[in-house]
Amino acid sequence: MRAFVFTDQSLTRHAGRFVWLELDTEKARNAALKRKLGAFAFPTYFVVDPADETVALRWVGGFTVAQLDRLLDDGAAAVSGRTGAAPADTLLAEADRCYGAADYAGAARAYRQALAAAPAGWPHRTRAVEAALFALSSVDSNETAARLARQEVPPLARTPSAANVATSGLDAALSMPDSLPGRNDLVAALEADARQVLADEALAIAGDDRSGLYLTLLGARKDAKDEPGAKRVAEEWSAFLDRAAAQARSPEQRAVYDPHRLTAYMELGQTERALPMLEASERDLPDDYNPPARLAAAYWALKRWDEGLAASDRALAKAYGPRKLALLATRADIFTGKGAREAARKTLEEAITLAESLPAGQRSERTIAALKRKLAALGPY
Repeated sequence: MRAFVFTDQSLTRHAGRFVWLELDTEKARNAALKRKLGAFAFPTYFVVDPADETVALRWVGGFTVAQLDRLLDDGAAAVSGRTGAAPADTLLAEADRCYGAADYAGAARAYRQALAAAPAGWPHRTRAVEAALFALSSVDSNETAARLARQEVPPLARTPSAANVATSGLDAALSMPDSLPGRNDLVAALEADARQVLADEALAIAGDDRSGLYLTLLGARKDAKDEPGAKRVAEEWSAFLDRAAAQARSPEQRAVYDPHRLTAYMELGQTERALPMLEASERDLPDDYNPPARLAAAYWALKRWDEGLAASDRALAKAYGPRKLALLATRADIFTGKGAREAARKTLEEAITLAESLPAGQRSERTIAALKRKLAALGPY
């Protein structure tokens, strides 16, 4: 968003309406605010009421410039209390309050009620659908989320929300238990919806949102145990990403596609193709730990252990906070691949110590448990 959306000159009309704040959630001093806001998905955007510092409006994921315009207008209206008087608008205000407070069960219920009460052409429909899908996924209501997306994708097919709704719906369907009746039919229908959205090249959506559709379709083919189909999706995805990166107007814009390009190349067994782009990103963005971190992962996949450790050293020197945990986990994998089990063990112990020392708001019991399982898998000394 920073590379493609926030640089748009049309947004200057909002400059004096808000106090703008970017929150680095990796820094310990921001842990309390992260916890207060409930910022546990990235990216998340908030409109905060200055009177009591409550979240008036929350948005999870990316958006176009037009969507951001609407979001900011809705946020200002929510802070001022100037919401519509129609039943759908009243229910939307209640849903936004629940969503802002991270009450996802209450938000999911109220958003669905607002959608049911909404008249034709209701201007808030797309935002309500996307928020409802995230809220439902947050409380593991995957079947409800998948069916809502299946219902909403056709009427939203020509809007920028189509990609997010199709992706969220298919992800939800794939997360449903295999034994659930109708699960495979729902997956197939949503996969067809996602392909239809992807085929609409005139649809004005961000490149990384289009990339997300490919990633979810890849998951669907893997779920179906369709190796040739998964390879075709990966090839199409890789070609799209290469074109998008070639059209980037700055190193920052190009680097937006680095993680998905690396994943696509790895899926194709062509990890070496990622090395030149990641080396270029590391040169062009010398303060960013992501390029060397991705290089470490690429070298691990290529079994080039020493180069992977060197890239890991460079990434760790620039990273801080919770993000170091993933870097240390990759470093442990490199040591394990190299046959240096003792070094891998010490690296994981370092990661666990760091994870347990993080303040509330950054500390993740799930991450700690995963690191401990990884350590136990190495066996005894």
